[in-house]
Amino acid sequence: MTPESVSPQEAKKLIEQGFLLIDIRDRAEYLREHIPYARSLPLTDITAGKTVAGAERQPVIFHCLAGMRTVQNANALLKAASPAPVLLMAGGINAWKSAGLPTIEDRKQPLPIMRQVQIVAGTLILTGVVLGYAADSRLFLLSGVVGAGLLFAGLSGLCGMASFLLKMPWNNLRNRN
Repeated sequence: MTPESVSPQEAKKLIEQGFLLIDIRDRAEYLREHIPYARSLPLTDITAGKTVAGAERQPVIFHCLAGMRTVQNANALLKAASPAPVLLMAGGINAWKSAGLPTIEDRKQPLPIMRQVQIVAGTLILTGVVLGYAADSRLFLLSGVVGAGLLFAGLSGLCGMASFLLKMPWNNLRNRN
């Protein structure tokens, strides 16, 4: 059974009536930007068996970035909020912002790790192409290696670049205030 979807405007009205809003994105995504009323409960915690505190007293609305994670994991979300009624916010925080509703943003927090991967991979590929044309055709291999790494990450779910970037000082959660 898939929970009913609500628009961001409907979700805002329901939150004002006492519904809980649960953000299932990774903690780093939440820290970077979130809806003022939202509580963070990452999907990884939910799939590990964590439940929504307070769900026994209030209905729950779940949201993610664009709505895909909530729809794909609807059964786990229903279980995490049981016995409370569950709704999914259509379009996630992206739709919330498109509707002109407020968010809390902390630009001191690092970008989400997959955006960092996209920036680094794109930079390396572009560098390989430019240097391949300008300096030495063997430098096209840089673009090929990065592309192969992205292909491997997509097929296996393991991203070496993301693992590497998570170890960088700006992503070290223990060093942040």
